[in-house]
Amino acid sequence: MKLSTKSRYAVRLMINLAWNYQQGPSQLNEVSRKEEISEKYLSQIVINLRGAGLIRSIRGAHGGYLLTRDPALITIREIVEIMEGGLDIVDCLSDEENCSRSGICLTRNVWDKVSTAIKETLEAINLAELSEQVNKSDDPMYFI
Repeated sequence: MKLSTKSRYAVRLMINLAWNYQQGPSQLNEVSRKEEISEKYLSQIVINLRGAGLIRSIRGAHGGYLLTRDPALITIREIVEIMEGGLDIVDCLSDEENCSRSGICLTRNVWDKVSTAIKETLEAINLAELSEQVNKSDDPMYFI
């Protein structure tokens, strides 16, 4: 399984918002410059995150984007699932009708264990933890 750039960049954007959580809104052009990600690409990512209710926008000269919840309550799993449309590594795990062999497949349990391990790992990491690592760093770069 390979994560898309949308997922990786969405996590970086969200870490930035978490890092600035108490300071107010972050402007997309600032995040774009700091993260070296196209502002146009970030604006596409923002649409998904805002639609899922993870961020909100504030208009105006001092506007930008804010997290809708405390960073400790937003997991990396939640972000990646939004961007990837789920985390099951094979389609039959989320819908058995995608494969006529689902009921007898010997490898389905293997893929289920792998998917579960990925989900549990990403669920165990939240934005507050990652932004705390940024605070401890001399040079706050948080590439994933």
